[in-house]
Parts: sequence; C-alpha cells; structure tokens
Amino acid sequence: MQFKHVTLEFDGPVAILKLDHPEVMNAVSIEMLGSLAEALDEVADRRAEVRCLVLTGAGRAFCTGANLQGRNNQKPGRSNAGAALETAFHPFLRRLRNLHCPIVTAVNGPAAGAGMSFALMGDMILCARSSYFLQAFRRIGLVPDCGSTWLLPRLIGKARAIELSLMGERLPAEKALEWGLVNRVYDDAVLMDEAMKLAHELANGPTVALSLIRKLYWDSAENSFEDQLNLEFESQRQAGATEDFKEGVGAFLEKRPAKFNGK
Repeated sequence: MQFKHVTLEFDGPVAILKLDHPEVMNAVSIEMLGSLAEALDEVADRRAEVRCLVLTGAGRAFCTGANLQGRNNQKPGRSNAGAALETAFHPFLRRLRNLHCPIVTAVNGPAAGAGMSFALMGDMILCARSSYFLQAFRRIGLVPDCGSTWLLPRLIGKARAIELSLMGERLPAEKALEWGLVNRVYDDAVLMDEAMKLAHELANGPTVALSLIRKLYWDSAENSFEDQLNLEFESQRQAGATEDFKEGVGAFLEKRPAKFNGK
C-alpha cells in the first residue's frame, strides 16, 4: 500500500510501516507526516487483524530528522521553527504512544533528530550494527524536540541525555545497547528478518494484555506509586476478563503451548 513517501504492508497480523524517501535519507516532510497519518488510519481500520506494528526505513537510513529543504531562506524572528510540531509531528507521536498493539522499531541506519524520537517510540528497539543515533538539533541552532527531552532522561539518565544533546555526537548502536537505550543489535543483513520474527512472536501473543502492558509502562513515568497500583489493578481486571487469559491458564495446566487470539 503506497502513500507519499510511506509504504504500508501486511504480513498476516503484522503491519510494516516504512518511511520511504531514500533520496533524502527518509527526512520527514509535512507530506510524509500526512502519509503516516493515513497509514495509521489504515492500521486502525484493521485493528482486529493487526496485532503488531514494525516501523523502519527504506534504503540506508532509518530517518535523518526533519526535511530542511527550502528553509535556508527564512529570516530570524520571522519564522516559527516549532509550528509543525504541534500540527504534524506531535499527533503522530501521540498516535504511536496510544496504538492498540506493540511496536517494534527496526533501526536500519542513521536515526537523527526527530528520527531518533521515532525510533525510541518502539516498545522493542532493534538496530542494525551500522546504525547510529544523533541529537542533531544543536548543529542547526535548535533545541531537541519530538519528545526526546522526555524520552532520553528516562531511558539513559540525565547526564547522558544532556551530553548527547549539547555535544551533538553520534551514538553507535553498540554503545546505545550498552547504555540500555535499545533492546537488541543485529548484523545489518539480518535485521529485518529478526524484526519480523520478533513481531510475529508478539502478534501471536495475548495482545490485549500486551497493549495494557505498554500503557502501564508509558503511564508509570508520570504516576505516583499509588496511582500506578490503581492502574495495575484496573489493567489486571481487564486482562483477566479476556479469552486469552482463560486460554493461557488452560494451556499451563494442560502443559501445552497457548493459542492466543487477541481477545
């Protein structure tokens, strides 16, 4: 399924959303963000079928941030560099956060600026060995955005987060793994195979519970301990009312693999 600079494919219960503008290393334009919204609409329309989403990039990059073409003639004080954030970038990020199923990001190359934030929205973040992350904003006189100042301190701590942002240095995949920023690193040639294998494993799981799990961890950063206990209680009530819970218990007692249906 082709959109402007975006492709969407389905492999059984797994949706593969690909940033597809390799000529500019998948730099994000307003047109691309509109296409991403359309693609997520399609995923939402197939909510009952889609049980995991893989987000990746075409060509040799994952995403190198915002597309800056045409911005070099803007005069200081006469433009709003953040205007597109609330109208286009933020809605996409919010939709990823609230997606009904787990997200696997397959970082196949550079993930810079907004592209780094896109990559970090994955519940499972898989990287090609040659890939790297870059907080590129300081290189053009801007501040980090697209949620990176919220995500990074929580993932790797304030000291490392602010260093990446102030210095604008590349963070190689192996170092990102060492820091706990990503989950797994693979040789470039097998990244997508491994990402699809993991995505299908998640898609074949108890996806109502998996959706609740991702919500619990997203909300935990903002909740008090008591709030989180209450959220766990409510989430467990919902999970315990599913067919998958009944199947999981039955499979455990019968010593057989569970066959979850996502209901």
